[in-house]
Amino acid sequence: MHLKKRPKVIIILVVCIVTLLLLGFIIFNTLNNHKTVKKVKIENSIDEYGYNLKENKSKEYKAMFKELETILKEKEVDEEAYVKKIAEMFIYDFYSLSDKTAKTDVGGLEFVHSYALENFIQNAEDTYYKYLESNIYDNRKQTLPVVGTITVDDVQNTQFAYGEEVDENAYTVKVSWDYTDDGFSDYQNSATLVFVHEGIKLSLVELK
Repeated sequence: MHLKKRPKVIIILVVCIVTLLLLGFIIFNTLNNHKTVKKVKIENSIDEYGYNLKENKSKEYKAMFKELETILKEKEVDEEAYVKKIAEMFIYDFYSLSDKTAKTDVGGLEFVHSYALENFIQNAEDTYYKYLESNIYDNRKQTLPVVGTITVDDVQNTQFAYGEEVDENAYTVKVSWDYTDDGFSDYQNSATLVFVHEGIKLSLVELK
């Protein structure tokens, strides 16, 4: 006479059911907590110059972009007004971190010369942007600097050599600024920028 093995079968069924329930709970929890990565759209563009305005920019930056658009739409572009405006925009976009999604989201790149771009990005990620926390899910708690008032202190025409090129009509621009939060008063607040011609654009080749 053989003994029936029903208790063993029941145990196996219970284990299978528990496993399925746990698996279902994990899948449900994962789907329920899934967060969509925040996508940033382009709100406006100055196509001829390759400048783009992202929708997440502040009202201050959007106002500067509108002013730049007005300058560049003139039949004859005032280069001094142009270089002053992009110097302001670069300072605001590069040194304001609150709207950046990660350390790789370096500001002001539209204004940097293609010759200097790769080195500029690497230096930025290794220095000023190094400790910027990711905000791709829009949940960052880190307090970050925002540029306040920007003053163009001086603009000079100069000759400037870069790579194998020489621009006889480059611009050296001295700029100073503050931050909206006094907690960042010890951060960099002045710089000298050099812009050269890159096609019809003026592009940044040196920042110090």
